Amino acid sequence: MPIKQISVFLDNQQGRLAEVIGAIAAAGINLRALSLAETKDFGMLRLILDDPEKAQRVLKSVGFVVQVTDVIAVEVEDKPGGFSRVLEILTSAGMNIEYCYASIERRQNNAIIVLKIESPEPAVDLLKQNHIPLVTQAMLKNL
Repeated sequence: MPIKQISVFLDNQQGRLAEVIGAIAAAGINLRALSLAETKDFGMLRLILDDPEKAQRVLKSVGFVVQVTDVIAVEVEDKPGGFSRVLEILTSAGMNIEYCYASIERRQNNAIIVLKIESPEPAVDLLKQNHIPLVTQAMLKNL
């Protein structure tokens, strides 16, 4: 039950982030999480949205280079060490986390962490077996 992440390649120029966020806002798409990493020349914007398919169409139509990636979103207790159990489960199974970032949303009293793992399906199965709550694409519409 991976969710869809939209990655947008941005020139490292003033106003480019505002263009992306403005385009998705104008299309009525709700932002759930984001991460922006940059180098001297370009940035990689990663977005979790309530309607990733529509976002992909909108952003491509206004000239952005867009990629869709499967990621996992987990709920963790919003307290010190809340994320540790998830990391221990994945690490003990030999699964490598390529990157992760936190959501700007919360579910009940839990924080949401987005994880990029090379093979998300086995990770989803493992997390379910260990009773780690996962966020689904359908849940993103109602956060």
